Amino acid sequence: MNWFQAIHVKLLASDFLSLTVHNPPNNDPTFFRRGMQVWRLETVGVVVSKDRTGDFLKFVVDDGTGCIPCIIDLTDRSHLGLAAEVETERVLREAATVELGKLVRVRGKITQGEEGGLQLKVRDVGVEDDPNMEPLHWMDCIRLARSCYDRAAHP
Repeated sequence: MNWFQAIHVKLLASDFLSLTVHNPPNNDPTFFRRGMQVWRLETVGVVVSKDRTGDFLKFVVDDGTGCIPCIIDLTDRSHLGLAAEVETERVLREAATVELGKLVRVRGKITQGEEGGLQLKVRDVGVEDDPNMEPLHWMDCIRLARSCYDRAAHP
């Protein structure tokens, strides 16, 4: 098993936006960063756009290197049982924290949006109270790219 399947890879928006997309017939698209397949992403940035449309909250996170479109599915699934009800409550609580100008940490699955562009299907989002978390995230991304991600792509 590729251990990158199990983790949220820390990437800057510029790396996210430069991911290579492979669309094999009859399969979901796959995403690659310099030859390394990535599934999940973690990023930190400022919310610069927010739009609630039906059962979806769409927002854009700007980390200073680019903007990452994010989407949260707010569909009420409480009728599916207790676990689904708890998950619905968690998602709604986290979605309520997404406000313009707030620094947030977002984790989720990389997908293609309706227009074919890349987006992040949000797993969890949280407000960062310390403004130093953004430059710390940049440094983590650079360190991990050099010491881990680039080496995994070219063993």
